Amino acid sequence: MPDPDWWEALWPDPAAVLHRLGMVPGMSVVDLCCGDGWFTLPIARIARDVTAIDIDAKLMAVARKRVEDAAIRHCRFVEGDAFEIGRLIEAPADFVFLANVFHGVPDRPRLARAVRDSLKPSGLFAIVSWHARPREETTVLGAPRGPATELRMTPAATIAAVEPSGFKLTKLIDVSPYHYGAVFQRR
Repeated sequence: MPDPDWWEALWPDPAAVLHRLGMVPGMSVVDLCCGDGWFTLPIARIARDVTAIDIDAKLMAVARKRVEDAAIRHCRFVEGDAFEIGRLIEAPADFVFLANVFHGVPDRPRLARAVRDSLKPSGLFAIVSWHARPREETTVLGAPRGPATELRMTPAATIAAVEPSGFKLTKLIDVSPYHYGAVFQRR
């Protein structure tokens, strides 16, 4: 996980990213693979309720502290595997957010199906992913950042992995100089 300076340089306004992806006030949101919570806090400031899920308890503790320090109480933290999202949430969500990890998911169609089953009808699944550019071209604070070049996925590869699982692409946008956001609606 990058250090906070790195995240801040790359994502200076995470709330703006979330709004551009279609998150609106009043939604029930899952921050899937929340990591250290860089997006969890702005999600909690926008959403009606939030479930933040991660398999790494230490990273989730950092996310929990971010949210607690902001005196936000409608965010639930759950340690668990992303494939188990349906079991880990209390009720179907309006919006599932997944940032910077889809490239490393070993069975992307399986994850997409699990997310589909955890969404309300017409719910949204937003994936933020690194553009498929050489790592040495994606510098943050003077150093190459992000996953290895060979792991990066084109938008077309992301769409191909998600749509057959019961989704339709509704939006594809650049959300940083190095990232795209793909938003899918449950069919």
